[in-house]
Amino acid sequence: MQSNDRRPQTEAGGPRSDLAELLVARLTESYGAAADVERAGPMTAYMKDVSPFLGIPTPLRRELSRAVTKNTPKPSEADCAALALRCWELPEREYRYFAVDYLRRHVPRCSSGFLPVVRHLIVTDSWWDTVDLLAAHTVGPLVAADPALPAVMDGWIGDENLWVARTALLHQLRYEATTDTDRLFAYCRRQAGHPDFFIRKAIGWCLREYAKTDPGAVRAFVTAERNSLSPLSVREALKNIGPMGHVDHDRA
Repeated sequence: MQSNDRRPQTEAGGPRSDLAELLVARLTESYGAAADVERAGPMTAYMKDVSPFLGIPTPLRRELSRAVTKNTPKPSEADCAALALRCWELPEREYRYFAVDYLRRHVPRCSSGFLPVVRHLIVTDSWWDTVDLLAAHTVGPLVAADPALPAVMDGWIGDENLWVARTALLHQLRYEATTDTDRLFAYCRRQAGHPDFFIRKAIGWCLREYAKTDPGAVRAFVTAERNSLSPLSVREALKNIGPMGHVDHDRA
């Protein structure tokens, strides 16, 4: 990964970036012209009013995004930080989606110093739609590229902010055979008794995903931890490898 001694800041606006300013100017013009008030209301309600929406359907949004980034240079880490932070300052949710997609494409250009910026995005106007993509496609690659960052995830898994803890659970979703199973299972064990749906669901999800690589290991873990895991986590973990018996009480 590309290193950067001038690490991005998490303050509003982030570092100075001419590229970010260009992209945001194009973005607000393009998305603003495509806004659909009739669609915006239901989209906002579906996401529990976490942010207002412009009402742009996903296929159109992606088409517009490609036009916004066309013929622009590859970003530096500072450009990525500035762009993401500027998009997070804009009220409508679609701008966050643009930033998440942009980071997904360009995370190889970022160093471990970018992680505080991502944490800021995770804890600001948090909901699963942005957090989960940041976890799997930005935090995951950052951690995989720097041997010092798994220890940071060891701190995140116990964080009081449930979205930070959820990110720690989900950051290995795409690791497949390179998954650190000791950490995966330790994280699930650590949060097994968490009362929140989003943590219980994330435990099941990360186990279900790893079951595609090693179903036996997941089944053995669930068997050993059956009494501590919520029924929701158990069901999700075993969804693709078969049930282990009847669950007579769902704490979800």
